[in-house]
Amino acid sequence: MQVDDVIVVTGAAGFIGSYLTGFLNNMGYTKLVLVDDFGKEAKLHNLDHKKYLHKVHREDFFEWMEAHSGMVKYIFHLGARTDTTEMNYAVHKKWNVDYSIRMWQLCTQLNIPLVYASSAATYGGGELGYKDDHNIVPELKPLNPYGASKNDFDIWALEQKHTPPFWAGLKFFNVYGPNEYHKGRMASVIMHAFNQIQKDGQVKLFRSHNPNYKDGEQIRDFIYVKDVVQICVWLMENQPASGLYNTGTGKARTFKDLVLAIFHTLNVPEQINFIDTPEDIRDKYQYFTEADMSKLLAAGYPHHFYSLEEGVTEYVQEFLKEHKYY
Repeated sequence: MQVDDVIVVTGAAGFIGSYLTGFLNNMGYTKLVLVDDFGKEAKLHNLDHKKYLHKVHREDFFEWMEAHSGMVKYIFHLGARTDTTEMNYAVHKKWNVDYSIRMWQLCTQLNIPLVYASSAATYGGGELGYKDDHNIVPELKPLNPYGASKNDFDIWALEQKHTPPFWAGLKFFNVYGPNEYHKGRMASVIMHAFNQIQKDGQVKLFRSHNPNYKDGEQIRDFIYVKDVVQICVWLMENQPASGLYNTGTGKARTFKDLVLAIFHTLNVPEQINFIDTPEDIRDKYQYFTEADMSKLLAAGYPHHFYSLEEGVTEYVQEFLKEHKYY
């Protein structure tokens, strides 16, 4: 990638997309085309002080590309419907499958490398493990329509004989970090826990409804958003073998570890109260996720991943305490 290359970022006003935009700016990339639904006011502060060439509404993007097809060198397709509580598959299919197919076909036709957002939600309950092995993708059983839509596109991508010159589908695990203020219920547990501590001096965590796990010891692979975008950019710059790549740390931690790190960072006494997991998500709740990161590391990925404590400390101290954006 050259600093004068024109790069498209979809989902650019969202959490990961806006962080990627700022990260690219800090690397010297300012010729960015930002694609999103810019009508959602709550997200627009994510783009404050960002440098870019154009903002294009997601509905107008393919028409815009027809007029500017020779400009674009790379596409990061992070835009998606990400609400895991939306149970209407048709909503997810429109944005996570059909739109992504058009994006793939565009990149194939114009010879543009593509990095897109898949999800660890594709792994479902983890019955087949968490290895980014292409052979298991058709057998995976996601627990909700969001995960199903992401897996359906991965299946479609792996079946294609005509592909972009390089492509990578990133299976994001539990991402946290700056620029998620707009996400409401779907924001990370870290942001919710921070807000609860500031308001009440305590954190509410879901009680375990699985006899194999104690309360608060449900386990997730939490990854700091800075690591996520570092992986995105490294893949685009180095272009190893095309395919699906896990995007986690490979070191799962408990929710209890997470909130204790927040209490420690804020230097306040620990107080955790356990509440029942809401019934609408209880039967779809994952008790364990941990990314197998061997494929990315074997491809030569050189960077250290933030530990949970390192990521929480930076996120809380530098962003949440002052309600700052990246």
